[in-house]
Amino acid sequence: MNNVLVVGSVALDTLETPHGRADNALGGSATHFALAASRFAPVRLVGVVGKDFPREHIEMLKAQKIDVTGLEIADGKTFRWHGRFVGDMSRAETVSVELNVLATFQPKVPASFASTPFVLLGNASPDVQLAVLNQLKGPKFVMLDTMNLWISTQRAALLTLLPRVDAVCINFEEALQLAETTSGAKAVRKILDLGAKMLIMKRGEHGATLATRDGQFTSPSFPTDRVVDPTGAGDSFAGGTLGYLAQAGGEKDAIRKAIIYGSVMGSFAVEEFGTRRIQTVTREEIETRARAILDMLSV
Repeated sequence: MNNVLVVGSVALDTLETPHGRADNALGGSATHFALAASRFAPVRLVGVVGKDFPREHIEMLKAQKIDVTGLEIADGKTFRWHGRFVGDMSRAETVSVELNVLATFQPKVPASFASTPFVLLGNASPDVQLAVLNQLKGPKFVMLDTMNLWISTQRAALLTLLPRVDAVCINFEEALQLAETTSGAKAVRKILDLGAKMLIMKRGEHGATLATRDGQFTSPSFPTDRVVDPTGAGDSFAGGTLGYLAQAGGEKDAIRKAIIYGSVMGSFAVEEFGTRRIQTVTREEIETRARAILDMLSV
């Protein structure tokens, strides 16, 4: 079975939503991604935590088919994010950020991970992502995540990365910013013109759009009525997408179905604080929601 490699952040989050508060919840982009992807394929994780990171989280990750050989435990404290969601929870307000050990982290891909065929370059500066990419040996499919900060401050470096990866996975607002437009249709064309082979555009409750030179495909989101914490939805979407693609062997025709499974995993992620729901979701539950989305697409 194909393995998936994720390089990104592992965090301890404080989360506030209209449904309550969770302190020191397991979080981070790599964590949400890895747990979602592990439902489809074995996952290898590269990241950093501090000496304060609970051992129980590491044991949980191992139990979920996630190889943590590349998880560095450094002197200092784990990256922490305190976020608050209010109203319809469409946007997060950052209360505080403590980079801690993440501030000086330079990812080192273990030799045993370097030939992993499916890779997510998690949200980080383009320079760090390039350094990771240069440590890999012939990956079959590389997905790139980024954010508004890097688009605005390191645009040139980011643009040099686009032609070197297979897919860019960003949300709708980030796509508009990257394309320097206010039109979603123009953003798709511009990002492909910038050298991206494939754009996967996350649109929250409105689903996700896959765009290539050959055309577009949009998957609806699963209409869950229990939204407790949206924090990990986007990373869980990416994990479900790339995990399913790895399971399917990366066949070209599998990418549309992979988007559906990404939408399914995003729908589970929001139902509890942090990673709690993704940790317990079963394959049967996943397939039930995937069939529901496929029914929505049937005419």
